[in-house]
Amino acid sequence: MDMHEKGYFTEENSVEVVTGRNANAQNERLKQVLEVVTRKLHEAVKELEPTQDEWMEAIFFLTRTGQTCNEWRQEFILLSDVLGVSMLVDAINNRKPSGASESTVLGPFHVADAPELPMGANICLDAKGEDMVISGRILDTEGRPIANAVIDVWQANDEGFYDVQQKGVQPDFNLRGVFRTGADGTYWFRAVKPKYYPIPDDGPVGQLLGKLGRHPYRPAHLHYIIKADGFETLVTHIFDPDDPYIHSDAVFGVKESLLAEFVLRMDPQRAAEYGFAAEFWEVKHDFVLAPAQ
Repeated sequence: MDMHEKGYFTEENSVEVVTGRNANAQNERLKQVLEVVTRKLHEAVKELEPTQDEWMEAIFFLTRTGQTCNEWRQEFILLSDVLGVSMLVDAINNRKPSGASESTVLGPFHVADAPELPMGANICLDAKGEDMVISGRILDTEGRPIANAVIDVWQANDEGFYDVQQKGVQPDFNLRGVFRTGADGTYWFRAVKPKYYPIPDDGPVGQLLGKLGRHPYRPAHLHYIIKADGFETLVTHIFDPDDPYIHSDAVFGVKESLLAEFVLRMDPQRAAEYGFAAEFWEVKHDFVLAPAQ
């Protein structure tokens, strides 16, 4: 019997006995992870002192969470989101230098290979919703424009649904597009004003939110992935600061620096220039990319 296999399990030495069994782990990172997870889990159990029934309910909850996952839904990611873990992992992996735009979670509705469009194109393909024009610049941390930056944008419609959620209702690639900046780093495109929407709340994670007295809603936002040679890729959103859920995002994705100003314009001449029938919303927001490490 090897030394690490010795020791009888007690309430007091539970962490040492369990983690000691991992002494011959072939992967040091895995060994480190399990040591920390085991320690924290045992600390929680010792503090909470759950009953056998409570512990079984926790196991059944995780079982239901796994059973809800399929090829288009990942309930464990949803659980990570509502516990704030997804945002914490994102923050740790995306520490930015001073002045660089902050990141936030990717979300489950990004679609690869959205069409590249000419600057100024309208990504709304079904003409539904309140017209909106979005513009800004892509800059480096010295304030210089970044040419040839690729901007991948997508959003929910005015009812809070993405095209992939409404196959046969919305056109494919509705409210999605890819744009490329010129020498001045400027971008602009047309869209519709997004709306808040609920995360999937018909499964165990939604039931958990209900028991905690929490709502399932995300405030209105637009998604961006911005790439440029020599710079770190930025995955982020911009948010409507007047949204009713702006201070209580179900997945904690809102950061103060990502609040944009949504201004309602009553300008018939400009509306006509954009191809809009009447009033429209205008959003201006610059993004600053961090240099590649």
